Amino acid sequence: MCPVDDASNGVDGHAHTNGHTNGTTNGANAAPETNGFVAVETKQNPHIQTSNPYQPVGDFLSNISRFKIIESTLREGEQFANAYFSTEVKIQIAKALDDFGVDYIELTSPCASEQSRLDCEAICKLGLKAKILTHVRCTMEDARVAVETGVDGVDVVIGTSSYLREHSHGKDMTYIKNAAIEVIKFVKSKGLEIRFSSEDSFRSDLVDLLTLYSAVDKVGVHRVGIADTVGCATPRQVYDLVRTLRGVVSCDIETHFHNDTGCAIANAYVALEAGATHIDTSVIGIGERNGITPLGGLMARMIVADREYVTKKYNLKKLKEIEDLVADNVEINIPFNNYITGFSAFTHKAGIHAKAILNNPSTYEIINPADFGMTRYVHFASRLTGWNAIKSRVEQLGLEMTDAQIKVCTTKIKAMADVRPIAIDDADSIIRTFHGNLHRKEDVPLLPGMTEEEKKLFEMKQAELSGEREKRSLDEAADAQAEVPSGKKTKTGVAA
Repeated sequence: MCPVDDASNGVDGHAHTNGHTNGTTNGANAAPETNGFVAVETKQNPHIQTSNPYQPVGDFLSNISRFKIIESTLREGEQFANAYFSTEVKIQIAKALDDFGVDYIELTSPCASEQSRLDCEAICKLGLKAKILTHVRCTMEDARVAVETGVDGVDVVIGTSSYLREHSHGKDMTYIKNAAIEVIKFVKSKGLEIRFSSEDSFRSDLVDLLTLYSAVDKVGVHRVGIADTVGCATPRQVYDLVRTLRGVVSCDIETHFHNDTGCAIANAYVALEAGATHIDTSVIGIGERNGITPLGGLMARMIVADREYVTKKYNLKKLKEIEDLVADNVEINIPFNNYITGFSAFTHKAGIHAKAILNNPSTYEIINPADFGMTRYVHFASRLTGWNAIKSRVEQLGLEMTDAQIKVCTTKIKAMADVRPIAIDDADSIIRTFHGNLHRKEDVPLLPGMTEEEKKLFEMKQAELSGEREKRSLDEAADAQAEVPSGKKTKTGVAA
């Protein structure tokens, strides 16, 4: 309980570019190459897995490889501060989620407003593959309205923590149990799925919870739900509660995790390990306050655990399209570090990283961007670049240079990046001009339009970098010629 406080990816024309800004692609990724980022081809087929070292240890209770998603963008997501979804937009989102392959789509209560009821009916008539649910209070009044909308199932909820019982609905646990049983029997009599969930589960008394869940399980509820309504639960607390609940009920277990303390994805994952069967998500995680488990974030976590299950069940290449649709309509940008689709999700900058990525993407990627229709990038127009990244760019530009020439060219790019920020056009200009100068009788400036001050700084930085390289070479040569090279010296606590 919570404490109580009193592809290998080339540019194939189909891969998505990372990032999104209210209907336009993030500036640094508007095209396959911009602002020092370049899509790269890699030497090896990326992410070949004969076995998965990250796959969880087998457990007869675990549902890591057989979970279902209840997608709540059109219910929880409507509670996001910026959200206003017209009927047309709701239908667009519902169809997009259905194309993606979610198992259920949860809609706002038809009792919330007349338009909410009409929207619910309209989506039910679309004939989607996903089952349509609506989320209502645990009252007969709400249940009667819900079953008339055409939904496949009804999700009922009522607060069970002392906070909510005292300050929200004012009912005791006996009343809650009796109301739940009455509503469950009614919805089942209509031939619909029924889920009963407590609200604020992790601040509720454990005995109260288990007694209530046991009672509703006995009358045939299809799922019970636990909700971390204030986002206070830790993964260990989630695992313990779900594991305990799994021993009490025989029905499915749904989980709903808010992200106030940053644990929503981890909590969803351990819930599945402990025996939960269904996870609530929303696109980009939008919802009340900081939202809930994001659909993309859950996919990132689950594809590492069981790639075959995730790639066969879900149309992962639709993820960016869905996120852009929702981001546009709630007027937000996709965060730079968003799972899978963020501006920097598959962007590599440091020289050491770039070299390894070019040889084998698995060295610095646990997820293959191609699975999601995304492209990996190497940021080579910076002071952190390495000669392997520049070599890759030279080859892409169709130029021929020796490794020694590429290393010198790399020094010039790094020196220029020490003088001022450079974009991909600047780096390409340096590479092309340097290549041209190798064949000219008289050198031309590497970058046109440099000020005198920039020229002086560039020469100084270039000299510094060249000096460092020469010093390293001398040090390495001297060490190699020593009677006892440093690699063979006995290590002591005293520096030489």
